[in-house]
Amino acid sequence: MNHTPRIRTVVSCTLLVVTLVAGATACGEPDSRQLSLKPYDAAEDISFNGPSEKEKADPDQPIEVTVKDDDARITDVTAVDTEGRHLAGELDASGKRWHSTTSLAAGTRYTVKVSTENGDGAPGSRTYAFGTAQAEKFLKVSFGPQAGTYGVGQPVTAELSAPVTDKAARATVERGLQVRSAPAVTGSWYWVDAKTLHYRPKEYWPANATIDVRSNLKGIKVTNGLYGDAAKSLKLTTGDRIEAVTDASEHQMTVLRNGEVINTLPVTTGKPGFDTRNGIKVVLAKEQFVRMRGESIGIAAGSSDSYDLPVYWATRVTWSGEYVHAAPWSTGSQGSANVSHGCTGMSTADAEWFFQTVREGDIVKVVGSDGETMTPFDNGYGDWNLSWDAWLKGSALHGGGTPDTGDEVEAARLRPQV
Repeated sequence: MNHTPRIRTVVSCTLLVVTLVAGATACGEPDSRQLSLKPYDAAEDISFNGPSEKEKADPDQPIEVTVKDDDARITDVTAVDTEGRHLAGELDASGKRWHSTTSLAAGTRYTVKVSTENGDGAPGSRTYAFGTAQAEKFLKVSFGPQAGTYGVGQPVTAELSAPVTDKAARATVERGLQVRSAPAVTGSWYWVDAKTLHYRPKEYWPANATIDVRSNLKGIKVTNGLYGDAAKSLKLTTGDRIEAVTDASEHQMTVLRNGEVINTLPVTTGKPGFDTRNGIKVVLAKEQFVRMRGESIGIAAGSSDSYDLPVYWATRVTWSGEYVHAAPWSTGSQGSANVSHGCTGMSTADAEWFFQTVREGDIVKVVGSDGETMTPFDNGYGDWNLSWDAWLKGSALHGGGTPDTGDEVEAARLRPQV
């Protein structure tokens, strides 16, 4: 092979110690000329175990590049698929062998660029391209909520089409599900169960933020025979930071926008035996009218607690039936006593104002009640009732992915609400 040799000037460098500047220039010139050389085709120096152009590689089989010429060595290898994802690999200390260290993506094409150096120091290069076989089983991901503008308490959700239980597989899923916001925040996924993940920041989302959610799992191996599928990305925005804080012991709700109090409302909350849940809840929906019946939540018809009421300006905060709503029948108790079956009741005018002020994802917090604390996942979005340390335990990347948070994730005891 007729490769240009490297020009060596070790002796001249040693002799020019006194004239340091001149020595530096003299030593640098040959290397600069050498680096400017066009790399030669290194096909004769290396071998690649990948398939031909007409064949497809098995994604489960590693690829490797090895040196055939004893005087040559590999200096760098990059393997990138059509999605722009780099394949992880390892080059041994001698520079004689590089191999991939993770599974290839299925149903894609890779470009592998190899840089070499021969015995004389001349640079060489070689590029290979190949496709990978399609997967037979796919893991589909659906993000939630729907695109739109939400309050700063809204978690991002991911629903999987198949259960994922292995810790390493869960870590692969988390790495592939990307959430980015502007302004940037610190956040993490939490495995609610084997098919459901929630993502939230350490603190609430910033007001007026943009949140981009996407999956990078397409073609990526999750478990044996199961590969990620393409997923529709999601874009969310947040509005102002709206927080409604109800002090059940004071019978009063304070509403803040971006930290400033904008209204204080007299309210009534759950009476003994029907105490309103403490803790942080997130607005789930707004219903201008809803008919509430005691029978639907287990109260016997005709009993002293039975009811059948038309309710207006109802803002839902739990799936079991806890609302903030108009309660004109209890205006005499609002601000002074708790007489409801668990909901937060207020005057019709105040309920309409509240209804028009909040949006899905806004924060509704209750303190001072004798009730239980809102559970994290089984009755709405109680995600913020977990401490950040407890939240990280639910991540395969940060904690384990199979959390054991004790009382913090105890199943909800659903109680009648109105």
